Amino acid sequence: MTILMPPQSRIRRKKRKNNSLGFWAASVFLVVAGLAAIAGPYMAPYSGDEIDFSSIWAGPSAEHVLGTDQLGRDLYSRLLAGAGETLVGPVILLALATTFGVAIGVTAAWRGGWVDTVLARLTDVMFAFPGLLFVVLVIAVFGKGKWTAIIALSLAYAPVIAKYVRSLALSEIARPYIDAYRAQGLGGLTICVRGVIPNLLPALVGFLVVQFGEVLMSLATLSYLGFGAQPPSSEWGLMVQEGQAGIVQGYFLPTLVPGMAIALVVVAVNIVGVRVADRLQAKG
Repeated sequence: MTILMPPQSRIRRKKRKNNSLGFWAASVFLVVAGLAAIAGPYMAPYSGDEIDFSSIWAGPSAEHVLGTDQLGRDLYSRLLAGAGETLVGPVILLALATTFGVAIGVTAAWRGGWVDTVLARLTDVMFAFPGLLFVVLVIAVFGKGKWTAIIALSLAYAPVIAKYVRSLALSEIARPYIDAYRAQGLGGLTICVRGVIPNLLPALVGFLVVQFGEVLMSLATLSYLGFGAQPPSSEWGLMVQEGQAGIVQGYFLPTLVPGMAIALVVVAVNIVGVRVADRLQAKG
């Protein structure tokens, strides 16, 4: 006897299957990207900055899988060589921004009163100020470069994380175990480090994974504008900027290859990040 599954059930089952396939495909792609970030320079057939004027704007071939750029540099090698700089930069940026954001958010929630008011107004001012404009002002003062861009962007993202952490911390501080810690005579710093912050981590990690894609795009944008990584770096945003001169001549790959790499990483991180955030919050 054949049991017919209701149409809505079949649709939900198919949707779950498609979501799982998308999640695993994105996960595999991120693993490959991570391996490229770690071992890219050793996997590349050529040096990322090896110039060959006899192969300028060469198309894909057995010698150059993805072709070459305006200086005859192998695009595949440059893509691998720049993976580490492109993907590690956002991790460092988020680590700095999270350190500042967690310190501000937890302090504001724990102390309350005028401390909370002052910190909230400061973060509101920074949050309302356009992040890219703030970064440009910092770079104008301290000079352009990869590390200047990372530090400036970490200060721009810190208020976003601080606001999110403060909202989580307010709920966490109201829980009964905080009173139990206080009854034991523990100080505020000890309670926050031992109890509050660890309990915020599941939701915070999910939030940061989702933010990774946006941070990656921001750093790539700064490199494209000439404020971030500088030549002869193989950072993907800089590769897009350097390759755009060939578009008017009909050479699209020097811009398309790094641009697609950035887009695929951002999409994959968002797919995986949403699933990770849901799982962590469910466990919390």
